[in-house]
Amino acid sequence: MRITEVILAIALLGVYFIGWAAAEENESNACILTPESREELIAFVNKARDFVLEQGQYKALEVFNDPKGKFVSGDLYIVAYDFNGTRLAHPFEPEKIGENALNVTDVNGIELLRNLRDAAERGSGFSYYVWPNPAHSNTEELKLTYALKVNEGLWLAAGVYLPGQAPIFGKEAREDLVAFVERAKDYALNNTKDVALKAFNDSNGIFVKKDLYIWAYDFNGTTLAHPFRPDLVSKNNINLTDINGVPIIKNMIMNSERGKGFLYYLWPNPTHDNKEEFKLAYVMKVNDNLWIGSGIYLGNPRLQ
Repeated sequence: MRITEVILAIALLGVYFIGWAAAEENESNACILTPESREELIAFVNKARDFVLEQGQYKALEVFNDPKGKFVSGDLYIVAYDFNGTRLAHPFEPEKIGENALNVTDVNGIELLRNLRDAAERGSGFSYYVWPNPAHSNTEELKLTYALKVNEGLWLAAGVYLPGQAPIFGKEAREDLVAFVERAKDYALNNTKDVALKAFNDSNGIFVKKDLYIWAYDFNGTTLAHPFRPDLVSKNNINLTDINGVPIIKNMIMNSERGKGFLYYLWPNPTHDNKEEFKLAYVMKVNDNLWIGSGIYLGNPRLQ
């Protein structure tokens, strides 16, 4: 091979690895919304809330239901619900107005409306779910949504679709995750609290499988066990959020209070140099003083 051919091959190989690294970096950042974009989303929902207060609920819902109205901008639009879960406004699903959507789940089993209602009941908040994007032929995409309480009978929400492929976790992986948490619950119920928490806090113990591990909290938000974040243990972390402002512990507590549930968030992966990665979590109530959870990262959906 000529020297020039060798140099060209090396150059092309370098371009390949740079492109690969950039793709990895872009993939890791795809789920992260800029602070400016989050503020714009909040402002959009606040503007819709103010419109309700100024124009009255009847007029506002009429406008929110208009797919060509002032509160539809590309794939950004307002939806409205009452606190029973009845859909009052959705510009792209008029046939479902008046239906109760409280039990609607996304492709991974996330009870998306319950999670959004929980956020609205707290006043406001963010939540993730996978949902068809009307601007992309209703392709399933990941959405970060902001919910806001208007009054005792109405809450609004709007969300932005995040770039990249939608996070789809296989059914078997989700079932294995549920089984893992259920085993931990049985262990907690069949041992003293101290014995259970010691096992959950052991990074080399039976409840750690690579990037799969158990964490434990009380219902006030105090961390009782976390094998890879001992700095969190014994502290109240009720206000802990991920990089997009999603309230991790508050959302988990609300799901645990219902008994169990799935939810998403971004969290450092201890097996990938603590890089922020998208995670599907499953939480479960053990008793009135304890709830536990675990999760699988998007890059590693099958349990090892």
